[in-house]
Amino acid sequence: MGENIVENIKLLKSERNAIILAHYYQPSEIQELADHVGDSYYLSEIARDCKEDVIVFCGVKFMGESAKILSPNKKILMPDLDAGCAMSDMIDENGILELKNKYPNAIVIGYINSTAKVKAHCDVCVTSSSALDILNNVDNDEIIFLPDENLGGYIAESFPEKKFILWEGYCKYHHNIKVCDIIHLKNKYKEALVLVHPECKKEIRDLGDYIGSTTGIIEYATNSEKKDYIIATEEGILYELNKKNPNKNFLIPGESISCIDMKKTTLKNLYETLLNMDNEVVVEETVRVKALNSLLNMHKLAEV
Repeated sequence: MGENIVENIKLLKSERNAIILAHYYQPSEIQELADHVGDSYYLSEIARDCKEDVIVFCGVKFMGESAKILSPNKKILMPDLDAGCAMSDMIDENGILELKNKYPNAIVIGYINSTAKVKAHCDVCVTSSSALDILNNVDNDEIIFLPDENLGGYIAESFPEKKFILWEGYCKYHHNIKVCDIIHLKNKYKEALVLVHPECKKEIRDLGDYIGSTTGIIEYATNSEKKDYIIATEEGILYELNKKNPNKNFLIPGESISCIDMKKTTLKNLYETLLNMDNEVVVEETVRVKALNSLLNMHKLAEV
């Protein structure tokens, strides 16, 4: 059944002139099948530039929305439209408008992990891989950053001359990583390097030998000569880490760091989505036009 469904997906993909994009946190069998696997920034570039008529986005809702914002003439499908992001739902239009009224001179920088309606009120979006480069090209001294206070705090540490107003949002999977679990692994694997995603709390970041995006973590581990690594991010990244580094040992602190929503994609619902051409991502045009500016500014400022 497994091999047959994979072949059927490939056949339908060709018939539909579709491309399959998958985030590093997706199940391993989805990453293995996808045409492109990467972080949010990389996948947004592919969604913007690809020539196919249909994009099947294996990720969570805000990723599908971003693809639709960047490529309005393409059909954007998701295997499960209920694959959401709790952090992106921690702020709404009212919340961002209140901040803008309170800090009228501030630039609004939104993490790409936000809804289309929130992006419509942002001046620029960032991803964890592009945030520092973008902030280097932002002149404003007062910055509203939302919705992730952990990523915002990490960025603020690199720009002490700027005032950051942080929304109190977070990714529960990164936020719940415990210091004791990392120390436990460090005691067992003395030479292990700790690689940390900036969505983690400061107390976790302070333990890191390296702090960076999923792409950054993969590149760092691949270029390092060490054998053991403690990986403080969602465990879906292990597929790519092990694929590129079969002789290295990657350890997840605690019992598991698995995003329920990222794991909602299956071979079955991917196949059914391509078969029926349903689960289409829809973004209201007035919202899309406003949100587009923040994503275009992200690409522009990241590539200066």
